[in-house]
Amino acid sequence: MTARLLHYSDVENAFDDPERIGRLAGLLTGLDGDDAVVVGSGDNTAPGVLSLVTEGRHALPFFEAVDADFDTFGNHDFDYGPAATRELVADSPQTWLTVNVEEVTPAAASDGGEDDREEAVGSDERFASEHTEPWVVREVDGVSVGFFGVTTPATNSINPNATDVAFADPISRGERAADACRAAGAEFVVAVSHLGIDDEELAVAADVDVVLGGHVHSEVVERVDDAVLLRPGVNGRVAHEVALDVDDDGDRSVDVTRHETADAPVHEGVADAMRTEMERADLTEVVAHVEEPIERTQAAAFRGESRIGNFVADAYRWATGADVGLQNSGGVREGDPLVGDVTIADVMSVVPFQEPVAVAELTGAELRATITQASGANLSFGEPDWWHAHLSGASVVWDRNQETVVALRVDGELVDDDATYTLATTDYLFHTDHEFPALDADHRVDLGDVQYEVLAAYARENGLDPQLEGRVAWSD
Repeated sequence: MTARLLHYSDVENAFDDPERIGRLAGLLTGLDGDDAVVVGSGDNTAPGVLSLVTEGRHALPFFEAVDADFDTFGNHDFDYGPAATRELVADSPQTWLTVNVEEVTPAAASDGGEDDREEAVGSDERFASEHTEPWVVREVDGVSVGFFGVTTPATNSINPNATDVAFADPISRGERAADACRAAGAEFVVAVSHLGIDDEELAVAADVDVVLGGHVHSEVVERVDDAVLLRPGVNGRVAHEVALDVDDDGDRSVDVTRHETADAPVHEGVADAMRTEMERADLTEVVAHVEEPIERTQAAAFRGESRIGNFVADAYRWATGADVGLQNSGGVREGDPLVGDVTIADVMSVVPFQEPVAVAELTGAELRATITQASGANLSFGEPDWWHAHLSGASVVWDRNQETVVALRVDGELVDDDATYTLATTDYLFHTDHEFPALDADHRVDLGDVQYEVLAAYARENGLDPQLEGRVAWSD
């Protein structure tokens, strides 16, 4: 007997490319069957251009077409606030699973601690409890499979619109949910997870066979302890098919097949639905023309200076007159290169958030501390060798071995620790302590236009041909 899981995650701006999201839908519907369960693991409603326009509801035709069974919440699924998320969950066909996302109630807000709260996973404190479940055991082609969902507790720090939702410890809750699934007869237990790198801790702590992961955009297929851990990456380019097999002797096995969507047939119903949304939103204005393609890969975002990062940081500095422009790497979304006629939709897709550009005043010493926090080794997520800062008006030489700034210049001059500098960046960084904690609301002195509006205005006025200039360099 074999049950199959069809897994996708972090679809994000794939919806902005009707053909690509159509191919993901075509792949999943082609693989689907009575022995299959279709599972998403978060960030499948946002971010993206269409998401900004529809507050995530553009995803509903996709969910309906692929006959989605389960999903869990990603941090971006709260981009438009809990009320919008609650309505989306109510109207979507799949069952949303969570054991650790909760309503903000007096009980959740008390300081009594986990031991003083209800021990059974899935109390009335659960977010949208009338539409969600903590865990489910389903019989699939003769195989009993348990599913539960967990979300990174960093969500209400990294997403300013999620501050009215509470997040319990996902590991302890996951352990209890896995045990509940086993007690209910599950032969396999599947964690549907949006924890990122904490998937490994969950795989070790909880009695699970599979972790269907997301959040971190690097692909993963590996075994951790006795569990298979998967992440399909971002933007709907890959999906996993997981076979859960029980043979005649009762022996169990887990096998994984990786599927790329590039050659999958297009589900025209889904593709047409996205085209209709794009036309309705009137996002076709051309703001610039690009001859040499501007890459938007993970390497371009996280490996140092890049043309796409320079474009964003330059636009912030141009719009505000600040001494320095700074864009966090995670805010630059992966996608197809910018080339040819670049539309307002293309520009919006680079940083598809309803966030303004903000200006801060910093001493030179504070600016140096901020740049030091761009090192992946100094962050609690992602990869240690990532670099998280795109700069304009400034350049840095970084010693990777010593984790220190060798030289930091603004307008070509070495930074004076006692001088005052202005910094233009996304307002998001003043709300989170997970990136650049040296920046806080006390430093903010002004707010400008929404990020993508700034990018569009810059492209219209200055064209779009960013170059590499040695703004981020590594010491020998």
